[in-house]
Amino acid sequence: MSVNITLEELLEAGSHFGHQIKRWNPKMDSFIYGAREGVHIFDLAKTREMLVAACAALRDKAAEGGTILFVGTKRQAKDLVTQTAEKVGMPYMTSRWLGGMLTNFEQIGKSIKKLDEMKKKRAAGEYKGRTKKERLLIDREIASLERVFGGVANLGRLPDMLFIVDTHEEHTAVREAARLGIPVVGVVDTNADPTDVDYPIPANDDAVKSVSLILDAVEKAVEEGKKKSIKGTKGTKSIKEENE
Repeated sequence: MSVNITLEELLEAGSHFGHQIKRWNPKMDSFIYGAREGVHIFDLAKTREMLVAACAALRDKAAEGGTILFVGTKRQAKDLVTQTAEKVGMPYMTSRWLGGMLTNFEQIGKSIKKLDEMKKKRAAGEYKGRTKKERLLIDREIASLERVFGGVANLGRLPDMLFIVDTHEEHTAVREAARLGIPVVGVVDTNADPTDVDYPIPANDDAVKSVSLILDAVEKAVEEGKKKSIKGTKGTKSIKEENE
């Protein structure tokens, strides 16, 4: 496949708008075209180039059978990230990032396991003998755990890659992944530090249209990767190669 997003579509989605100049991170300089009325403007040719490379990495990781954890907790992104992750059958965290989610995964895994066990017991009717108040408290605990861990309920081990919307907002996730050597694909705005982002996508991460457009490309890349198997298919070209 190829990333069919055009520069015009990126422009229409508002992907070129960064933050106010005073909020910029100098490390994003190479992705910036200029400024307009005190706001930095992305070089959309570079945005598209980096999006192609990012989608190649995502597709190849999915083709290897790897698990990609989708992360996006900000209001503008959480629903879109959830929908995309569910469509491609990947885990996600969209309520809030828990410190230690990766670096203390063993402990986090206990909470995930607890949620699974409680849901199974409730489905099997094992709580029917409890009082009404006890059942209410159990339901509340399950709901609370579901809000935080529902998207990673089937994550039995550390993910092989992270896809993040707004790496500035999710800096803790980026830092944890870097410590463990887990590659990160991330949408980086002009206020972000792209240092630990292996595959940065320089673009507006606040506009819903911009995030949605990028997620559409990401969804297609992961879906294609899942349909392929790298094993025994030597010479398979990456998306990046196909676009060169």
